[in-house]
Amino acid sequence: MKYPPEKIRNIAIIAHIDHGKTTIIDALLKQSDMFRDNEEVQERMMDSNTIEQERGITIFAKHTSFEHEGTKINVIDTPGHADFSGEVERVLGMVNAVLLLVDAQEGPMPQTRFVLTQALRKGLKVIVVLNKIDRPHANPEVALDKTFDLFVELGANDEQLDFDYCYASGLAGFAKMQIDDPEVDMKPMFKMIVDKVPAPPGCPEGHFLMQASTLSYNDYRGRTATGRILQGTIRVGDTVKWIDQNGHPSDQKITHIESYRGIKKIEIEEASAGDIVNLAGIPDVMIGDTLCCRDQVEQLPRIEIGQPTLSVDILVNNGPFCGREGKHVTFNKIRERLLKEKRANVSLTVEEVDGRDDMIRVSGRGELHISVLLETMRRENYEFVVSKPQVVTQEIDGVKHEPNEAIHIEVPDDYSGSVIEELSRRGAEMKNLVTNEQGITTLEFLGPTRSLLGYRPEFLTATRGLGILTSIFDSYQPWKSNLPKRMRGVMVNNTKGKATPYAIFALQDRGDIFVKATTEVYEGMVVGYHAKANDLVVNITKEKNLTNVRASGSDENIILTPPRTLTLEDAINFIEEDEFVEITPQNIRLRKIILNETERKRKKP
Repeated sequence: MKYPPEKIRNIAIIAHIDHGKTTIIDALLKQSDMFRDNEEVQERMMDSNTIEQERGITIFAKHTSFEHEGTKINVIDTPGHADFSGEVERVLGMVNAVLLLVDAQEGPMPQTRFVLTQALRKGLKVIVVLNKIDRPHANPEVALDKTFDLFVELGANDEQLDFDYCYASGLAGFAKMQIDDPEVDMKPMFKMIVDKVPAPPGCPEGHFLMQASTLSYNDYRGRTATGRILQGTIRVGDTVKWIDQNGHPSDQKITHIESYRGIKKIEIEEASAGDIVNLAGIPDVMIGDTLCCRDQVEQLPRIEIGQPTLSVDILVNNGPFCGREGKHVTFNKIRERLLKEKRANVSLTVEEVDGRDDMIRVSGRGELHISVLLETMRRENYEFVVSKPQVVTQEIDGVKHEPNEAIHIEVPDDYSGSVIEELSRRGAEMKNLVTNEQGITTLEFLGPTRSLLGYRPEFLTATRGLGILTSIFDSYQPWKSNLPKRMRGVMVNNTKGKATPYAIFALQDRGDIFVKATTEVYEGMVVGYHAKANDLVVNITKEKNLTNVRASGSDENIILTPPRTLTLEDAINFIEEDEFVEITPQNIRLRKIILNETERKRKKP
């Protein structure tokens, strides 16, 4: 069914991570008659990616649509994590309004500030949704006041300051206009979207015009461009002008048009101004490219894509266990997979390194951004090693600059001193400190991205798991020299074999062990975190010497401390310049780049 522009509403749902965007969309979809009464519907249905479901976060912007009283509502669920802020920036160009979700207990958070800034700059209508009002310590009125203060701080004009708002609980499935209204269903939010969100501009009878805002890729249709049709109508089989990033126009034939109904893509024959669609048939289209009518060529201003701030080198695994667990281990296979990713995910930079036929460099917006790609490849049976992340620097006025992040921390006051001390040691500057009546201290820092690499696990340990740390890219600042490295050394195994309970028991007082008994190990593999600053060469395969004499008390059962398990993200952050993370479908191992102890000593400066 084709809708006229006045019967279309395009909105994006934006918020800080874990403030309930996907759950709100669940409630809207379930109450929009998109599903049969007997149809089984999963929770967080927009998080279709396996990693999203496991982590409970949205990684990729998702599109959906539903109908309310004859009006088609296109909704884009945006990522909440700062590493995927580039996705948020791009999709805002497709919509006419945003639902800004604010947790009624936590209030505005760092990512709230970022996404709201983007929405205000684009002049979008902002509707504030105070979510999770049914939580025990929720204080929606205080959260609303803080949100208004944030609007003022960000320079909102009078019209933007007069924003509409409602109260909601996505989990319980209700919304209401006043705090004392009954908690029934989501109809008040449906009505607010239809009444308050402006219809998209554009005339279906005009010349066709659209800009590619996001991309997707599959092996059957190639690259598809997603965007809002700014004017005109497009039909399957039409030939359009594609204007690439260099301004060169060429004729391209549209082979497929897809729209959305609920969480499913549906093929349609035509679409017109105001609707958000996927167009296939332009194999080399890029974000920001213009698609227009052949009779009236018009190039739209390009969309700026945020530049990567962090890079890692991906290399062929040359360890002794190479090929035992992974199917795709050669450089050609790894390169082919990464170049395929580059075609669909333009926020990642993939480049080959001169003079190296076993290494390829991947750059992204943060550790999570890169680790999601590595985890996906791992699940696709790829095997490789990864270097320590390096920040992407820039030369500004002849001076080396590095990315800096705005760091937001909430921590019980008892632990604030140690957090301040450690971040200051890492080169971060404190910008604000506030302690509330509940004894929770809010800290704000500005510090180099390098200062956070490897810090998050230490932060959780230092705050007994009670602290919250979030950060978002702020700006490029002059390079800070002499930032501290990892404070402790590692235990490096010196032989091939299986870890034994006897050896682990003897070593566990020297630091944290990374492997459990019977784990296969090899020379140069990192098997623990030493309690002291130096690296310690150990034999974790050592067996107990047996004698014919039983010694009283010495043959009792030994008690082993459970090993410290590192996630992929933790491992990447943990390693130093002379170490690799070995990633296979079955294991994540840490190792030295040079496996042989004698060779390491020889190469040491």
